[in-house]
Amino acid sequence: MNHCWKLGDNVPTDEILPFQYMVLTDPSELGLHILENVKPGFARRLARGDILAAGSNFGCGSSREQAPLALKGAETGAIVAKSYARIFFRNCINIGLPAVVCPAAVDAIVEGDRAEVNLTSGEIVVMKENDNRAFYKFEPFPPFLLEYLLNGGLINTLNQRRIGN
Repeated sequence: MNHCWKLGDNVPTDEILPFQYMVLTDPSELGLHILENVKPGFARRLARGDILAAGSNFGCGSSREQAPLALKGAETGAIVAKSYARIFFRNCINIGLPAVVCPAAVDAIVEGDRAEVNLTSGEIVVMKENDNRAFYKFEPFPPFLLEYLLNGGLINTLNQRRIGN
């Protein structure tokens, strides 16, 4: 189970990754700056595999791929949101960053809860401070998108197919 961080509605890509870092190319370096204007020091507090629970229209604004790449570089485990900006969502899937839609889970998650996202079964388990567990279903990904996520993205999947793995 991983720590959950709560974000609001309409978080734009320029807040996920401020524009001055768009010149960086290393995902790990990009990840050092996620949400720094909104939640100073957030990248230092985010641990590998942590889950972001966001409201509606997460990733709106610019369609630059750096914002989801920064979240992946920060080793975000998954994003659970009420909805996504269309291109941001597609960019997440293309780079292998799990982005699921589950409004009920987002409503239930309080920052500091622990959660686990199972991409194969389409289930989110949220554990509260009192050790109570709640289960939420999301629509599982079609097999080809699940393959992208499990292989670390579209390019990795195509490379694996090309070399016959």
